[in-house]
Amino acid sequence: MDWHLAQLNVARLLAPVDDPAIADFYDNLDNMNSLAERSPGYVWRLQTDEGDATALHPIDDDELIIINLTVWEDVKALADYVFRSDHAAFLRRRREWFERYGSAYLALWWVPAGTLPTIDDALARLAHIEQHGPTPTAFTFARRFAPPDDASPIDADLNDVCLA
Repeated sequence: MDWHLAQLNVARLLAPVDDPAIADFYDNLDNMNSLAERSPGYVWRLQTDEGDATALHPIDDDELIIINLTVWEDVKALADYVFRSDHAAFLRRRREWFERYGSAYLALWWVPAGTLPTIDDALARLAHIEQHGPTPTAFTFARRFAPPDDASPIDADLNDVCLA
């Protein structure tokens, strides 16, 4: 079976959407999404009909909490986008726009190729990490697991990935 990597990232904004303090984040969001969509290994991202996932507020209906739910061909493709593309400079500025999130904020997990994750499944994976730490069910960049069909459960292919 072929597998793809699902990714959920949760963040809490420092201010409401229309606040000038986070305007630069929103002004660059379309560029970052476009960059992701053009990146090798990109498969899909959650978005509204208007193309805006930041309008979705599935956690406590809190308008300051936004999510990013994507699917990639593998961990390397996602890591290349996050840490080795122009997104890396954007990521380094995250403290300008986001609070430190008090619990797990990132979940990675394998889905059968062609399957799209639901928000409920993604939030359950995040809760799994919060309760059990990284496991093959849900994991992080720092503690990765290979796709279910691989002989080794640990993904050792990304030792050179910068995670900062």
